[in-house]
Amino acid sequence: MAPSGTDGVTGASGIVNLVQSVDWVTIAPPTITAAVALIILVADLFVPQKHKNLLGIGAVTGLAAALLALVPLNGGDRSTFCLTTDTDTCSYTADHFALAIQLLVLGGALLTALLSLQDTRRKLPAGEYWFLLLSSAAGAALLPASRDLATLVVALEVASLPAFALVGLRRGDRLSSEAALKFFLSSVTATAVTLLGVSFVYATTGTLHLTRIAAELDGVPGQLDTLAKTGVALTLIGFAFKTAAVPFHFWVPDTYVGAPLPVAAFLSVVGKAVGFSGLVLVTVIAFPAYADVWGPAIAVLAALTMTAGNVAALRQSATRAWSAVRLLAWSSVAQAGYILVPIAAAAYTSEDQIGSTVAYALMYAVVNLGAFAVAAIVARTHPANRIADYRGLYAERPLTALTMGFFLICLAGLPPGIIGLFAKVTVFSSAVDAGLGWLAVVMAVNVVIALYYYLRWTAILFRAPEGAADTVAETAAPARAPAAPAPLVAALSLTAVAGVVLSGYPELVLRFVTTSLF
Repeated sequence: MAPSGTDGVTGASGIVNLVQSVDWVTIAPPTITAAVALIILVADLFVPQKHKNLLGIGAVTGLAAALLALVPLNGGDRSTFCLTTDTDTCSYTADHFALAIQLLVLGGALLTALLSLQDTRRKLPAGEYWFLLLSSAAGAALLPASRDLATLVVALEVASLPAFALVGLRRGDRLSSEAALKFFLSSVTATAVTLLGVSFVYATTGTLHLTRIAAELDGVPGQLDTLAKTGVALTLIGFAFKTAAVPFHFWVPDTYVGAPLPVAAFLSVVGKAVGFSGLVLVTVIAFPAYADVWGPAIAVLAALTMTAGNVAALRQSATRAWSAVRLLAWSSVAQAGYILVPIAAAAYTSEDQIGSTVAYALMYAVVNLGAFAVAAIVARTHPANRIADYRGLYAERPLTALTMGFFLICLAGLPPGIIGLFAKVTVFSSAVDAGLGWLAVVMAVNVVIALYYYLRWTAILFRAPEGAADTVAETAAPARAPAAPAPLVAALSLTAVAGVVLSGYPELVLRFVTTSLF
């Protein structure tokens, strides 16, 4: 059966014209990131071992340059790789949604790079690490601007494949190798299912461009309806896996524990951004005609994900090895459930609910990366990184403990973490406005459950250290913890300042709730 549409024009010779325009300024953010990755890979061959730290400085500089490249695109109205016969049909669009996610992705990668500088000097091969990190960031930055299924899948894989290697980069570490293998096998399976779904969608519509898919799905013949619905459902699976939605979440805790701590931070923020941005694009732009298929499915996924994540986080033992990382991993699963709520709500209302997802994701990125920065500092003196190891942190590092407490309060959605509170309120409102009262109730119950483990961890920070004497002589000098490396302090400071600023001026991210992103 011939496709019902084409993405080019057929001339007298019968050759389809697919020549597209290119705007280099528009594609600058992912292009700069990818170019710097290749430069570092080549430079690693010539830089002597004692100067390998220059590669890390180059990576940080490249990510900063990619962030600056977003400034000329602030208008959110530029597209490129457009069809010569239809300039409104493009493969790459830098709209407000794409720019917001690129800011999240590149900012998260920059903070991850700061967290990684110390490890690449001692534990990790510098050249390979920076190349893989930047390559994954480039794919993640490409994905939210992609407007056809082929580019989406390529961007998804460019973001994912280097991440597998990053997880297993600690040579000789069995835990790291097992985590990488589990991550790889489950992700490859999800990708295969997604590609099958994409092929079904293409067979039904005859096009890969998202806007044209939406138009074609409005008039699918009855005999192709089942094929179209199957394609829609299968296409969503790969992106649901990336968001760590239940039941595609089982890889998360073991992967986070086995990966180097900065990589776990990267996956928790950038990897999640890849998943939900792809999910938004295929549902809201490409598949609005099948909202009755993906809307209820995502609503159920959101409820299951937030519940499973919070219950598992609640059960973490404070004395178990790596329990702090495991709790952050399960917390990220629960937070993914909240992020999915506005996407589900978009299926039930004509209003644009996606802004709530973007605002929540930006808040989550800042505070979660800050929490991982504190975990990296604590891991320097307590490699097992148990929650119990944070007991007495205030006595040793008062500012670090205060910032960690602030991050946990933000994740819980309590004052003074105003940005966390407002972000949860906007997500809750999106469910209510869409008539998903049952989902709003499930979310409210889960917020209460999460309060317990977030506040329990916060209380541990301010308890007296174990083994401390009941009374301390007035002349005794307080114990001083070893100074943290400057890059870790810089990452922690940036996230703390960003969290405080967003709590003081929440409209900086909440404006996305009332702004048209597409």
